[in-house]
Amino acid sequence: MSVHPLPSSSPAAQGVDASGVLAFLDALDTAPDIEPHSLMILRHGHLVASGWWAPYAPERPHLLYSISKSFTATAAGIAVGEGLIRLDDPVISYFPEFEADITDPRSRAMLVRHVASMASGHETDTIFAARELDREDLVRGFLLVPPTRDPGTVFAYNQPATFALAAIVQRASGQSLTEYLRPRLLDPLGIGEIAWQRDRSGRELGFSGLHATTDAIVRLGQLYLRGGVWEGERLLPEWWVAEATRRQIPNAGVMPWDDWQHGYGFKFWMSRHGYRGDGMFGQFCVVLPEQDAVIATTADTWDMPGLLNLVWEHLLPAFRPAPLTGGEAADAALAERLAGLALPPAAGKPAPPERVEAWSAAAFTPDDGARAHLPKLTAIDLTQGPDGWTLTLTEDGHPLRLRLGDAGWSVAEEPVPTAVSGGWTDADTLVADIAFLETPHHLEVTCSLKDRTFTASWRTAPPHRLPLRAMGAPRASA
Repeated sequence: MSVHPLPSSSPAAQGVDASGVLAFLDALDTAPDIEPHSLMILRHGHLVASGWWAPYAPERPHLLYSISKSFTATAAGIAVGEGLIRLDDPVISYFPEFEADITDPRSRAMLVRHVASMASGHETDTIFAARELDREDLVRGFLLVPPTRDPGTVFAYNQPATFALAAIVQRASGQSLTEYLRPRLLDPLGIGEIAWQRDRSGRELGFSGLHATTDAIVRLGQLYLRGGVWEGERLLPEWWVAEATRRQIPNAGVMPWDDWQHGYGFKFWMSRHGYRGDGMFGQFCVVLPEQDAVIATTADTWDMPGLLNLVWEHLLPAFRPAPLTGGEAADAALAERLAGLALPPAAGKPAPPERVEAWSAAAFTPDDGARAHLPKLTAIDLTQGPDGWTLTLTEDGHPLRLRLGDAGWSVAEEPVPTAVSGGWTDADTLVADIAFLETPHHLEVTCSLKDRTFTASWRTAPPHRLPLRAMGAPRASA
């Protein structure tokens, strides 16, 4: 979390009906396919509501997936303002070492503004084709994939386009994105430590991989809401904010859901209401200029449209044109509710009801389903010690030891931050829910004493298949 807290206020004082926020929380509780991790709401520059569903916590970074793109675009906007890069420069001009390789005229005509707005001329994501063409340098692979249309004429959600934008900023500045942003954005906004996944060459991905707190999301949204000014200091050119948050390229009919068909800016989605930075599995930075509000969420869900629909249904009407009178009871009820948010732990008894000795040193091998989901997870061992039960997952020869708590969630920081819940559902079955706390993801494990096998599957499978021991924010020592 930041060392500089955001100004806070009661919801009513900022014209926010706390009963609407409570209705939003109720709706999340009953949404079967949405697991919320955090919520922050700013109105008129004041924090009016914030909460984290335990075992998630405010100070913990969370993998933001494609909200990373909005931070990358912000770095590009600062670089343009400093004269390091220009929107109308050809992308190839920043990579002269590829000059002889890139012969397609559309690839050569691609401008910085095109990769900033997902308008490279490709009609589909080129991530797999680009990697196939060059596994060492994604920029070269991307430029080797000929666009089927002229750049600037068609939208395609295209990961290497953002990678190329990030690589341009890193090359022009001579720094990583984090190093470049630290004195220009992160420190002025009061954003603490962040971590960004890198490619083989050491470049930060740009299109994904950023781990930051919910507080960082809401501060970025507030910066854009205020036209690039933070506490009286201009951090972003005003024209950049205007360009980034308006429709640069139409995308109606390209994406399947309503809120993804209103156009795309510079790494921001235009929306039914306002505009957004989006991250896979429910990471949202929703900016509502008409309501003078910012909403940030982290979550684990495939149903991102459903989560946004709940925002429009419950939170949008909660923003009123003037301070509310008589809202003290609802404000107090909301504060109490937010302080007690928690995810239900997986069901199970803290000790086996029978055959304790058989369980106390049991080893399990994968069944066919486990092999299909996690081919490198080769064994699970269970041991009982003076501090309770330990579940050891062995993946590609590396053990990941997890403690099963007596009740609720058992949180551990090493070797990767996790929270484990569950237990014995009957004499022959152990079920564990393993939350990797710096990501949206849960691994669900079931061990059968009867046949000494286990199954393991992701609730939502990470698109980047990292080892379990790496399912967290990259560490400096990694």
